[in-house]
Amino acid sequence: MKEIQIGEKQIRLRATPLALLFYKQEFNADLIGNLVKMQSLEQNPDTFDSVIFLQIIWALAKADDPKKFPSFVTWVSELSDIDFSDQTLSMSVMEEAINGFFRGQKGWKNK
Repeated sequence: MKEIQIGEKQIRLRATPLALLFYKQEFNADLIGNLVKMQSLEQNPDTFDSVIFLQIIWALAKADDPKKFPSFVTWVSELSDIDFSDQTLSMSVMEEAINGFFRGQKGWKNK
């Protein structure tokens, strides 16, 4: 579990199989597939997709508290601001996802 800050909001993230299900149900896409696409950012920052990044955060946050969590559109509308250049934010999100979904692959991020 990780905590991140987006604007004024403190958000708890949890990379669990439930996050995978919520992501698939809400976006009709695979969270891990999109996470793998995000891995290419170090080599090519032009591949960054801000909406996919927010979708990943939403699914990980919803997995932490599924009963009271809003829809993606409602959640995004409640964000006051976000700094996509904040490396602490992006590293925390990616770290939680990698640690939760790739536990046996300690060096996965560097491959």
